[in-house]
Amino acid sequence: MPDDDLLYPPAQYGAAWLLLTFAVVVAAILVGLLVRALTQPRRLNTMPSADPTAVLAQLRAEYQTQIDEVEQQAAVGQLDARRAHAEFSRLMRAFVNEYSGLEAPVLTLQDLVARGAQPELVDALRRFAYPSEFRREAPLDPALGAEAARQVVHTWH
Repeated sequence: MPDDDLLYPPAQYGAAWLLLTFAVVVAAILVGLLVRALTQPRRLNTMPSADPTAVLAQLRAEYQTQIDEVEQQAAVGQLDARRAHAEFSRLMRAFVNEYSGLEAPVLTLQDLVARGAQPELVDALRRFAYPSEFRREAPLDPALGAEAARQVVHTWH
């Protein structure tokens, strides 16, 4: 029988290939965990023993202070009316997101209505934020937008 007809065993892979495969699998798992951690919605950071009423009061006070700061900046001319309304919109949406988990910062007005957002938020965005940001005429008075933002923060439950 000639030597050409003999069967040869399959070639063996080196240990380096096994280690590389293991490293790629571990890296893929870590990337998946990282993506999941970075894309989860923010949650209100509360202690288990914290009083929910006190946490809400603190959150409201923080946002009321930020609204007051934006209103003050608009009053002294640091922000124009259009930018002030954009900031009020951002603050209202951030408060709603932080308090309730509703992803208000990335939802359109129609999406908010469809998801049953409180009427105060929808009304404030419809009456002040959207017209001041998107229409060609002069934006509305920032004091009106500030009052609407305060109403949203005060009444959201």
